[in-house]
Amino acid sequence: MSRFQRRRFLASLGTGMAAAALPRGARAATAPRRPNILFILADDLGYADLSCYGRRDYQTPVLDELAGEGLRFTQAYANSPVCSPTRVALATGRYQYRLDAGLEEPIAGPNAAGVLPGLSPALPTLPSLMREAGYRTALIGKWHLGALPNYSPLKSGYDSFFGISGGGADYVSHASVRGPPDLYDGERLTQANGYLTDLLSDKAVEYVRDARRHAAPFMLSLHYTAPHWPWQAPGDASVPQERARFHLEGGSLDVYARMVRAMDAGIGRVLAALRAARLDRSTLIVFTSDNGGERFSDNWPFAGQKMDLLEGGIRVPQIVRWKGEVPAGVVTDQVMISMDWMPTLLALGGGAGDTQHPADGVDLSAQLRGARQVAPRTLHWRMTHRNQAAIRAGDWKYLRIGSAEFLFDLAGDVRERANRRKDEPARFAALKSQWDSWNAHMLPLPQSKSPAYDGSDLAGYHDAPPK
Repeated sequence: MSRFQRRRFLASLGTGMAAAALPRGARAATAPRRPNILFILADDLGYADLSCYGRRDYQTPVLDELAGEGLRFTQAYANSPVCSPTRVALATGRYQYRLDAGLEEPIAGPNAAGVLPGLSPALPTLPSLMREAGYRTALIGKWHLGALPNYSPLKSGYDSFFGISGGGADYVSHASVRGPPDLYDGERLTQANGYLTDLLSDKAVEYVRDARRHAAPFMLSLHYTAPHWPWQAPGDASVPQERARFHLEGGSLDVYARMVRAMDAGIGRVLAALRAARLDRSTLIVFTSDNGGERFSDNWPFAGQKMDLLEGGIRVPQIVRWKGEVPAGVVTDQVMISMDWMPTLLALGGGAGDTQHPADGVDLSAQLRGARQVAPRTLHWRMTHRNQAAIRAGDWKYLRIGSAEFLFDLAGDVRERANRRKDEPARFAALKSQWDSWNAHMLPLPQSKSPAYDGSDLAGYHDAPPK
């Protein structure tokens, strides 16, 4: 019996003995309500890319309704402004900079040492710990945490997997951006006809319909590839491979809108399946993005985009619904980051973290359930790309881009335009020192493949180096 199996058996044995010792009438009153979990992750979706967050040129009625029935966050963050590092943090509940795989920006092939990086199967993960707590686990969608079969969702806690292993795929042919096929069922390549977003939605509908046959609750990770490039909407033909490799070609606002609306409609089908299975009230639903938006996104009111530690690269939409448990129609300014989901979902699901790999995220389950007191958070980021660093403590943010350094008061300057560095020298020095102390406990940054960046293109920023 493995260590995970022993812990799972002992936990269930202890729970059963405790329940047996209670009077019959007291058991139902004291037993916690454990939700099914549907965790929906969009790919490269900007902060204002949903109409409930301000998108003006199209509507997202399904997600708008979901927000009206739950919590809508205004200060949710991704652990990184690019795909793989955020997914490492989401999977482990830890700063991705503690792990080799999290240093890649993103995982795209052999690293500088010639090694294929990936999330080690030896590490405890959110799905593995939820499985220990008695959950069935599934990943439908994007993995991007290492090449199969050495690095696999099935080796990191998921009972089943259907989706792509890499960072992006043709929505029609399902080929990777490098050319080979990249659609898997488990650890085997498979073939399927259809637009990729629709295929993922259909698989999620099938999973939900099957859920009523099982006594155990489920955690379904529905990780869409939309609206990540290549820029293909439903009905579009495959993008030629030479264009798929260079995602700055092609696309339009109309194509992007149709990509997002296809995801919104697909989520609608999954929610309808939950209602039909009478599971909508017993399912906690999370919707968020892995980082800020890219070319056709709307990140308003923030500056920056994917790959930037400006707010537009890391501030993301986030919606949480759990009928009867999470307050409906509420907008919250609770600061939350991707790695907080591990301790939060473990708390709601009756699971426990791994003491040998303590989480950096915090349990915010009380805030989800409507606690009025906002939990303070201090968050750190860094990027090899453009030599970036950032820390947010309260409403204040220290930011470094190349050799340019800034201090912003996000309470009154969310666009990060007024550099307060000279007005608040003590605060600036304290935050910078705090970031340095944190960084000393992380793995060293790999040598950048890009030329040194001096921040000379930061036009419009006070104290930016002159061009």
